[in-house]
Amino acid sequence: MGEYSHFSWKEIITISLTLFAVIDIIGSIPIVINLKQTYGKINAFKTTLAAGSLMVVFLYFGGTLLSLLDLDIKSFAIAGSIVIFLIGLEMILGHSIFKPDANYTSISIVPLAFPLIAGAGVLTTLLSMKSAYHDGNILVGILFNLGIVFLVLKFIPVIEKRLGAGGIAVLRRIFGIILIAIAVKIFKSNTTFIS
Repeated sequence: MGEYSHFSWKEIITISLTLFAVIDIIGSIPIVINLKQTYGKINAFKTTLAAGSLMVVFLYFGGTLLSLLDLDIKSFAIAGSIVIFLIGLEMILGHSIFKPDANYTSISIVPLAFPLIAGAGVLTTLLSMKSAYHDGNILVGILFNLGIVFLVLKFIPVIEKRLGAGGIAVLRRIFGIILIAIAVKIFKSNTTFIS
């Protein structure tokens, strides 16, 4: 019963929307389409499973890894907020800062699952959330987003036709602004000299 007492729809919605903005699978559609055309078929299930496994492992063991490297979560969160800020700028300005490695023949794991879906920004966000939200609610938020990732990867051609280039461009800019706001919030909540 104690485990269920932490269940919160408000937390789940906040976590889900935040992860949705950071993962930015909608904004990544053009990159996914390009990778598919260049390297061939994308295994939606394999990619989703790999990204999800990485997120869950980092959620539970990321803190331990940081302590082994003599880093604290606040420092990692601040560094991550800078990464998230840059991703947001990239989305708004349309200039690529983070580019996937084009030398891989199998794209379902690298670069799709990592770093495109479960990249540095997502992993940092998960660690930041761990200090503010209950693990169970974070897991629900992860599962919700993995469902969206799977559907997007499975139906890339249909989504591309429905949204069109203009629709995708608008979504990228909207979520870019959201990401910058999230980055500022994470930065502020992990620093003592900003009120």
